[in-house]
Order: sequence, then structure tokens, then C-alpha cells
Amino acid sequence: MKRTEIDMIHGSLADKIVLFAIPLAASSVLQQLFNAADLAVVGRFASSVAMAAVGSNASVISLIVNLFLGLSVGANVLIAKLIGAGKRELIQDAIHTVISLALICGFALTVIGFFIAPQILKLMGAPENVIALATIYLRIYFVGMPVILIYNYGSAILRSKGDSRRPFLALAAAGVVNVLLNLLFVVVFHLHVIGVALATVLSNCLSAGLVLWFLMKEEDPFTLHLRQLRLRRDYVADLMRIGLPAGLQGMVFSVSNVVIQSAINSFGAACIAGNTAAQNIDFISYCVINAFTQAALTFTSQNYGAGNFDRIKKVFRIALGLGLAIDLVVLGLLILFRYPIMSLFTTDPEVLHYAMIRFNSAVRLHFIITFYEISGGAIRGMNHSLAPAMISILGTCAFRLFYVLVIFPHFNTPEMLLWVYPFSWILTAVVMLSCFFLIYRKEFRRYSEK
Repeated sequence: MKRTEIDMIHGSLADKIVLFAIPLAASSVLQQLFNAADLAVVGRFASSVAMAAVGSNASVISLIVNLFLGLSVGANVLIAKLIGAGKRELIQDAIHTVISLALICGFALTVIGFFIAPQILKLMGAPENVIALATIYLRIYFVGMPVILIYNYGSAILRSKGDSRRPFLALAAAGVVNVLLNLLFVVVFHLHVIGVALATVLSNCLSAGLVLWFLMKEEDPFTLHLRQLRLRRDYVADLMRIGLPAGLQGMVFSVSNVVIQSAINSFGAACIAGNTAAQNIDFISYCVINAFTQAALTFTSQNYGAGNFDRIKKVFRIALGLGLAIDLVVLGLLILFRYPIMSLFTTDPEVLHYAMIRFNSAVRLHFIITFYEISGGAIRGMNHSLAPAMISILGTCAFRLFYVLVIFPHFNTPEMLLWVYPFSWILTAVVMLSCFFLIYRKEFRRYSEK
């Protein structure tokens, strides 16, 4: 076993899951800090309007990007199953297919995002004093989509064999560059929104370049040869079968968030800025949960490929227990230090007031999503992607649309709007946990009858 690989189908599990998840959680936190750094710099050194312009783009970016990022889940499952089944001779073709797909999707997103940016922002009801700056930020951001997808798809390849450490190192280097460029462009050159957008794109170029370099230096069968990039039809089909439902889930999920963001926009720029600042904090909690979700996905995929169903159940229990425990600690610290953390973003009392509303209604209960995220990851690891996608679409998307469009208008306060999150989390968690046990029993019986 190479130093950059983890043996997921033999031996102990808890220590390996932690070894896999911690760098991944740190990577996700750093990725979120890219956005937080943008907000903090424009909030402290530009204006609340510039801060709102950056923050109002979060839902738009997720709406357009999530479909393509979902395919990286398919890449992870595809290669992890090949490793677990011992079919290492097929891995190189899979890797070249994944990177080729990243480039194609990235350039497509650049073109689409550049032209539809102002229309989507208007559709969301972005305030007139925000929309011009928000459009500039969004267009520059989408210019960098090819490198953003290369980093994410390349990281999925490395994670499929247990290497979550080097994607973290690439992102750490890019994170430092991002902060320095933010300060240079905004504080020194006074480029406000343009500066933070350029800093994000340039730092993403660095992280993507490092991941490509790691893959090109890998030993066979994980070596990437740029001259051999091509799409293999059967692997694209496998990627789509697992990744497309995950991507559609993320896209529909973002639609509900766009509707919620539109409702937030109706309360003005201060509410947008405060909600966005606090949202960066609950994203840190999500980063922890997502790390253990990816661990459940990858470990389950390899053991599913190897036919180790006893280990699949153990992976689920350990990933869920560790993810929940660590997330509760992280949430406790974030809530305890919420005022000094929020003051890093802004000193505007009105913006801080709206940030605390999100803390009180959503951030405190964020740990609930552990139950459905990790269950969904384990289900996808068993080669079922449609079921968790449909559950999430109905539980966290359809319900939220119903709440915002039917229930919220009777109250019309920021507090009541943000309670949509905990209600949807509870509903989705109950159904997703039930689905995991049903699919596990179905797959176990099918394997036993072979």
C-alpha cells in the first residue's frame, strides 16, 4: 500500500476514517474561507453594499455549479469501486475520462455563467444598489470555472484511493495566496468587488495546478498523462448514473436556496450582508459533516466493490458517530465565539443584528444534517444515487419552497423565514436513515444470492 493510499477493505476503520476525514474537513473549511475572506475584506475595507454584492452571488453560483460538481461524486464512486474490486488496470482510463469531463464542463460553465449572470440576479430580486457590482463579481468568478472543476474532480480521484492530504495542501497554499491577493487588490489598489473576484480565480488556478501536478507524478495506475485525455463512453455513463442525480439534487437544492435568498433580499442590503456572514459560519459545520460523508461514500464504495457488507455497516456507524460528535464540538465553539467572529466581517450594528438572527434560528441546530448527509453518502457508495437525490429534493427542496411560498408570507419576518432550515433537516433525516437500512438489506440479499 502506497503512502498516499489507505487500505479501506482490511483492518481497523475508525482511525482510517479520521485520517481520511480530517484533511478533507480542513480542505472544505479552507475553501469556505475563500468566500469568508472575500466578505471580510470588502466588509471591512469597502462597504456593506460591496459585501452584499459578493454575498448575494452564493446561491446563484451554487445553482449553476452544483450540477457539474455532482459528477465528481460519480468520479469518486467509479474509481473507488474499481480499487475495491481489484480492477486496477482500468483505473487510468477512468482518470483521463474524469479530467476530460472537468475541462469540458468548466468551459461550458464559463460561457453560460458569463451571459446569464445579470438575468439571474434580476430574477432573484437583487436590490438595484447591489446588482451592478454583483454582476461583475459573478462574471469574473465564472471565468475561473475550468480550474475550479479541475481541482474538485482531481481531488475526487485522489480521495478515491484515500489521499485527502494532498488536496488539503493544495488548497492551503491557494488559501494563503487568496488572502494576500484580497488585501493587495482591495486595500492597496481599491478594486473592491473586482479585486476579490480576481483573487478567487487566481488562487483557484494555483490549487488546480497543484492537483494536476500530483496526478501527473503518481505511480501507475493513477498517473495522469495530458496527451491521453479522452472520454471513454462506458465510464461517462457510470459517472452520469451516480453523479447526475447528485448534481440534480444539488441544483434543485440551490433553487430552493435561491427562493430563500430572494426572500432575504426583500429585507434589504443589511439583511443580505448579515445573513451571508452567518451563513459562512454554518458552512464550517457543514464542512465537518461533509468530510465524514465523503469518508462514508469512499469507504463504502471500496467495500461494496469488494463485497464486504459487514464492513459497510461498520463504516456507516463509525462515520455517523464521529461526524456527529466532532460537529457538535465545532458548533459549540462557533456559537460561543459568535460575536467576535462576526465582528471580523463587519462592525455595522444592523448587519450584526441580522447575523445573530441566523445564529439563533439555524446555526444552533445545524448538527441535524449529519444524519441525512452521511446516510446519503453511504447509499451512494452502494451504487444507489437516485434514492438519496429524490429524498433530498422532496425533503430539503420541495418542503422549503412550500414553506417560503405558502407559510412564510403569513409572518414575513427574517426569524420565521430562517426556521425553514431546521424543519426541512428533521424531515429529510428521518426518511434518509430509513432508506439506508432498506437499501443495505436489499443489497446484502442480492449479494448473498449470487
